[in-house]
Amino acid sequence: MPLPADRLPVLDASRALKMARSAHAYVRGNTAKFYEWLAGSSVAARVPDGPAVWICGDCHLGNLGPIANGDGRVEIQIRDLDQAVIGNPAHDLIRLGLSLATAARGSDLPGVTTARMIEEMVEGYAAAIHDPTSGDPGVEPEVVRSIKREALGRRWRHLARERLDAVEPRIRLGKKFWALADEERAALTALFEDPQVAHMVLSLKGKPADREVRLVDAAYWMKGCSSLGLLRYAAIVALKTSKGRWSYALIDLKEAVDPIAPTGATAEMPADNGERVVAAARALSPHLGTRMMAVRLLDRSLFIRELAPQDLKIEIDQFNHAQAVRSARYLAFVVGRAHARQMDAATRGAWIDVLDADRRGAIDAPSWLWESVVALAGQHETGYLEHCRRYALAA
Repeated sequence: MPLPADRLPVLDASRALKMARSAHAYVRGNTAKFYEWLAGSSVAARVPDGPAVWICGDCHLGNLGPIANGDGRVEIQIRDLDQAVIGNPAHDLIRLGLSLATAARGSDLPGVTTARMIEEMVEGYAAAIHDPTSGDPGVEPEVVRSIKREALGRRWRHLARERLDAVEPRIRLGKKFWALADEERAALTALFEDPQVAHMVLSLKGKPADREVRLVDAAYWMKGCSSLGLLRYAAIVALKTSKGRWSYALIDLKEAVDPIAPTGATAEMPADNGERVVAAARALSPHLGTRMMAVRLLDRSLFIRELAPQDLKIEIDQFNHAQAVRSARYLAFVVGRAHARQMDAATRGAWIDVLDADRRGAIDAPSWLWESVVALAGQHETGYLEHCRRYALAA
C-alpha cells in the first residue's frame, strides 16, 4: 500500500529542511551519498576488508545512545539498525569518524581536535576488539555520563510528554502525528490481535502470555530523516494486569527496506528486511534486539519495538576539545564491542593487526581512515551548501 498522496509532499519537504539545519544533520541524513562518495574517492581502494560481521551501516553519533533491556538495565549501544548488513566493519569506523569530524567543526573546534579524535577513536575501537568483555573504554565523557543519568531517571510520564505531548494514553494529532487511513487503522488493530505480537509485547513487561493486549491509539509518525517517506507508526497498546488494571506501552513500527550499505560478497542474511534488521540488532545491540520483532503490514516488511523511557540518542550541540576527544574514544569502544562480540579470538587478533599495519605519518591512526574522513568531510560540506541553496532558500 502506498502512502496517502497528501502526505508525500510534506514528507519530502520536511526531509530536505531537516538536512539543511547543519552540516552534521546533512551527514546524518545522507547515507546514500556517503557510500557513493566513499566508493568514488581516491582512498577507496586502500580501505581494508575487515572480517564479515554485522555492522550498523549508518554509524553516526545520533545512532548511539542509552538503551534499556527488559530488566531496565541501561547501556550505551547502537540504537538504529535500518542500514545494518553483514559487511565491512571499516565502513562503521569511517562513518563514525566523519560524524565526529562534522560535530567538531560545528563546535568551531580546530582541525587538530579532529586529528586527536580520530587517534582516540582507533585506540578505543582497538581496546574493544582486543577485549570486548573488560577492555578499557577510557574516561566516560560528560555527555555520556549525563545522558545515562537522565535515562535512568525516566518513566512513562517522561516518554509520554516527550513523544506524545501528553501523559494520558492518547496520541494527539498535529505536526508529528497524522491521522491514519482506514486501511492502516484496520491493519494495526489486526496486528496487535495476532497472538505472536501480543506475546512479544507481554514478554517485554514480564507478564504471562494469557493476559489481554489491545490497541488503544495509533497514528502515522512523521519522524526521522532517512526514513521519511516510508511507513512509520506510533501505537499505544494496553496490557491488562493480574488485578484487572491496565498498563501502557508505546510501540514504534517502522518499514524496513533494502539497505544502502554495501554487503559482503558471501554474506548470508535474511531475505526479509524486517528480519534482517532484527537479526542485526540481536548481534550488535542485545538490549534492543531482545525487544524487537519483524512483522508484515499492508504487504510491507516492518519491524516493531517498544520504546522504553530510557531509550535516548546522544545529542551534542557543542563540544569542547576534551569532551570531543573522550567521546571519540568511548563511542568507538561501543562500536568496537558490537563488532568484536561476533568474532573469535583469532579473528579479533587478525583485525587488530590490519588496523595497526597502516599507522604512519603525523597522525597515529590508519592513513586510510584519516584520508577517508578528510575527503568525505570536504565532499559533504560541498554537498551541504548545494543542498541549502536548492531547498532551504526556496523554503
